Amino acid sequence: MENKALVWKWVENYQHDFCDLSDRVWGTPEICYTEYRSVAEHTAMLKTQGFRVTENVAGIPTAVMGEAGSDGPIIAFLGEYDALPGLSQASGVAHYSPLPGNGHGHGCGHNLLGSGAMLAATALKAWLEETGTPGRVRYYGCPAEEGGAAKSFMARAGAFDGVDVAITWHPSAHHEVAKPLSLANTRMDFFFTGRSSHAAASPHLGRSALDAAELMNVGVQFLREHVPQDSRIHYAMLDSGGIAPNVVQAKAAVRYAIRARDVHAMFELNERVKRVAQGAALMTDTKVEISIMSAVSNLLGNRPLEEAMQRNLESLGTVPFDDADMAFAAEIQDTLSAEEIASCYRKTGIKPANPKPLSDYIIPLDTHGEVMIGSTDVGDVSWVLPTVQAHIPTMAIGTPGHSWQLTAQGKMPAAHKGLAHVAKVMAATAVDVLTDKVLLAQVKKAHFEQVSEKPYHCPIPEEVMPPIQPRPPTL
Repeated sequence: MENKALVWKWVENYQHDFCDLSDRVWGTPEICYTEYRSVAEHTAMLKTQGFRVTENVAGIPTAVMGEAGSDGPIIAFLGEYDALPGLSQASGVAHYSPLPGNGHGHGCGHNLLGSGAMLAATALKAWLEETGTPGRVRYYGCPAEEGGAAKSFMARAGAFDGVDVAITWHPSAHHEVAKPLSLANTRMDFFFTGRSSHAAASPHLGRSALDAAELMNVGVQFLREHVPQDSRIHYAMLDSGGIAPNVVQAKAAVRYAIRARDVHAMFELNERVKRVAQGAALMTDTKVEISIMSAVSNLLGNRPLEEAMQRNLESLGTVPFDDADMAFAAEIQDTLSAEEIASCYRKTGIKPANPKPLSDYIIPLDTHGEVMIGSTDVGDVSWVLPTVQAHIPTMAIGTPGHSWQLTAQGKMPAAHKGLAHVAKVMAATAVDVLTDKVLLAQVKKAHFEQVSEKPYHCPIPEEVMPPIQPRPPTL
């Protein structure tokens, strides 16, 4: 426990600086590959803390890596800082109150995620220096988790080569080691091209791209009955071709998110959806071009790492929320439906007899609740190296992900307490890996056994480059 106490001391020494970093990122919400201010804040903090900094990781201008230490195993902490469109919200206000500006907001808590991960990395750096322990620590600032799959591009480029273990977290409503459950996911765009004509005088001369897109949607609707139950297919119209009903639409575009239980099942489902699109083009005498925007793999678990993190979480206990934290969380819960709150408990499989607005209990490692699975590009890292993820409460129980309620809680004292708490859990887990050779060997063996039969195959083709946006003007 002496090593744990030392690294926790460093978390406490630095926590206020990193809560301030989180708040600054919250105040400049930026989306998918446009996180220039956010990465600048993270880069400046890495330099202030004495890390050796590599910018433009994998050729992505909004990705950064900081490294410290020498020799020994390499421990990586994964951070994020991208926001979401349409989730702007005033801080500390328990009713919908969007801020003026571009409408973006940190409705998934990535301002906290990145700052908490870097706090853990900084504490571990200080611990390495204080104890003289061989080892290197890296912080990876990863953009565009929300739909951009930056970690997939980074993994494909070899950015994680040589790293022994990756540790990360995500803001949550509960204390738990995250279960290695996520769906592999492809975002694919379908561009239909037809021929315009006068819809009344010469409809026979037209070839409707909009008809093709609608037929594709109908075809995929019928396909949904004949895919595995854990698959998901969603779509959004990108371009309906125009607003004039008397013109046969010569172009249309639709984006599909195609999810499956693992990357291999996803590849198979991708091809089936492509064939539906090609069939729709054939039926309408149009042409279709297909473009992969991004893709992520499913998560692989690592039982020895998960057990080590669980021990540290149980040793540390729960986040020390106070009455004021509970009171504001109760205000947030008043804006939620009973179903939203009940669903949050069903997901964990635990509901205490006297529930509080903020979690005050730790979920055991093998507890199973209702399966509700999304997707994350952390999955691609987990195929490349052993990876573990914590969930720590920063929000009221029942808060939906991707909501204004989550944005409203992102700068509150409860969120700051969760950020510092999870940094202790992650840093202590890293200390275990660096000081216990048996544990590290078990971690590597568990990972090898999972990938030996099906080695990593990046779901993004080599010809697809990161969808990097041009740098916006400096304000």
